[in-house]
Amino acid sequence: MAPRHRPRHAPPSALHRLGVASARHPGRVIALWLLVVLALGTLTRAQRPTYQDPTSLGQTQGSIGAALLAAHVPSIREGSGEVVFSTTHGTLASQAPAIAATRRNLARLPHVVAVTDPLAAASHALSPTGTIAYATVTLGVSPRVLPPAFAQELVHASAPATRAGLRVDFGGGFDQVTRPRTTDLRAEMLGVGVALVVLTVSFGSLLGALIPLLSAVVGVTIGLGLLGLVALVMTFATASPTLAAMIGLGVGIDYAVFLTTRFRQLLLEGRGPVDAAGVVTATSGRAVVVAASTVAVAMLGLYGSGLSFIGLLGLSAVFAIVVAAASAVTLVPAALALAGRAIDRWRVHRVVAEATAPDDGWHRYAARVARHPWRVLALGVAALAVIALPALSLQLGHVGDGADPTSFSDRRAYDLLAQGFGPGANGPLTVVVDRDTRATPPTLAARLTGDLSRVADVAAVVPARPSPDGRLLVATVVPATDPSSSATAALFTTLVDTTLPRALAGTGERGYVTGPTALQIEFDTIVSSRTPVIVLLVILVAFLLIASAFRSLVLALEAAALNLLSIGAAYGVLVAVFQWGWGRALLGLPARVPIESYVPMIMFAIVFGLSMDYEVFLLSRIHEAWTRTGDNRAAVADGLARTGRVIGAAALIMVSVFLSFVTTPLVVVKQLSIGLSAAVLLDATVVRLVLVPSTMFLLGERNWWLPRWLDPLLPGLRVEG
Repeated sequence: MAPRHRPRHAPPSALHRLGVASARHPGRVIALWLLVVLALGTLTRAQRPTYQDPTSLGQTQGSIGAALLAAHVPSIREGSGEVVFSTTHGTLASQAPAIAATRRNLARLPHVVAVTDPLAAASHALSPTGTIAYATVTLGVSPRVLPPAFAQELVHASAPATRAGLRVDFGGGFDQVTRPRTTDLRAEMLGVGVALVVLTVSFGSLLGALIPLLSAVVGVTIGLGLLGLVALVMTFATASPTLAAMIGLGVGIDYAVFLTTRFRQLLLEGRGPVDAAGVVTATSGRAVVVAASTVAVAMLGLYGSGLSFIGLLGLSAVFAIVVAAASAVTLVPAALALAGRAIDRWRVHRVVAEATAPDDGWHRYAARVARHPWRVLALGVAALAVIALPALSLQLGHVGDGADPTSFSDRRAYDLLAQGFGPGANGPLTVVVDRDTRATPPTLAARLTGDLSRVADVAAVVPARPSPDGRLLVATVVPATDPSSSATAALFTTLVDTTLPRALAGTGERGYVTGPTALQIEFDTIVSSRTPVIVLLVILVAFLLIASAFRSLVLALEAAALNLLSIGAAYGVLVAVFQWGWGRALLGLPARVPIESYVPMIMFAIVFGLSMDYEVFLLSRIHEAWTRTGDNRAAVADGLARTGRVIGAAALIMVSVFLSFVTTPLVVVKQLSIGLSAAVLLDATVVRLVLVPSTMFLLGERNWWLPRWLDPLLPGLRVEG
């Protein structure tokens, strides 16, 4: 298919005019951005937005049961925590006064509704050895909204027990306040520092490195500020700011790098700073807008899960992505024009912009790929397939307190409860029977308790008792396995599908299995079942984008297939590191853990979006050359030469930013950090620099094939200006 040549004297585009305007008034543009940073920072500090993980799953077993408990059992409010007492000398019964004094102190803390007595005669909270016990602290608010100072108040309240020689640890819902705060700021600073080194080496000058870095930091700051303002009226997950910072910092630096590199090349070709800024914004800036739109749409596609928790995680990243794109087409041109030809001052080595000589290293590499495209393609696919093999063992689940470092109080509480009461004590299941009458049928309670006790993998049952108003029957089932075990999930299914229907047959009453563990199991199941929907939705969006932008069905199919390969390989790395334990000691993980249920879904949206970034940047330069020359082989070589070094540097920067977040104590953040780093590294190297050029060399002019009937149906989207 012959390329479509554009008119020689097309009118300036809106992006070109925006770039020129920013370049002509750099002081005003930079001052405006800094003013927005200051204003948003002041507002968010004054309002102090909070983040918490929503627990509503709609009309599910766990949600209905939890609602019934909240309505008919006054002692159950928003949440609870556990205070675990232990001793290595004698038994806890001899320290009853100290435990009683601690209970009284706990009861006086703000938001505390009630505190149980672990030493009471009818209590099930004292271990058979008498050395471990726990008091349940019922709260009037969700533990997630407790202030950080509440952790210190717990410690002070427990002073009578600790002075008596007892060990006191805090688990359950108290993990929200006792865990050390995530070191996100330090992680961001580490990522910024590594990015500065990579940028300086890549650009050859310190000033050329500082412009992308500072523009990205400004963009992330504003993105997080906007997220904080919206969080005042919407409930965002606790991981939202971290996710937004990771994505915003990565794409912000990448977008600015692509513009800065082309700007320097235009200066070398003799253009003035203002003219170069306008051209850069109209060309690379357009590619940035398209790429950012793709990432944003991919993240918004998470709403297809039907879970607000997942959808809002995606939305949180969109704020940072949109601001990064806006910064790239306004703040970056202004800063580039202000620097002008001085951008290459403070050199550390010879400055290189884009590879343009026909005999440079990138052109020689492209020539070798063109000579053996089948061999190169086979090697690249084989490498990704081998790395992806562990993904066949992917095990989804929940990463609970048992995966925290042993220095955490919640981890010590988890281990003590497992030691004293069995692993299932950390994840009991609550059985709720909604009765039509308020009469108390003792035979039903006894029958229900007996049926529950006879189920396999049940370690203990707290007998069914009526609620204070007589409306419910409530029993507690302690599994024989830990909360994240697949056996516990199977037990939940057995109770819901078999045990409860059989026990309540003929009574007309309904039974539900609820509690934090039940809700988590339901959440994992829902996420797993809806992940294919997200995958199809994101692939469809990416397919339409590439087909519309480059008027090619072949390139769209190729992009979708190759992106799936890189994502599969990233999943393989996740499984090898976290499930198989390869290198887990370097990450500070005490044990092997499953992959958090929503991590693959979120990773897919992020990675597919970021992969399309590099695809758009590479194909836009190839398409420019194809439109100019009509020679597919020369166009692929030219596009690879112009973007290869830049894509490599941009990917290394993004990998550095993502890896810096592995220092946070949260295992879920570690999984996202490792998974995203692996995906970007493999995509920018094996996929963009090996598989894409080899495939395009093989297909020749068929790369640009589009059925005539489809052309008018696709939107007219131009990537290059």
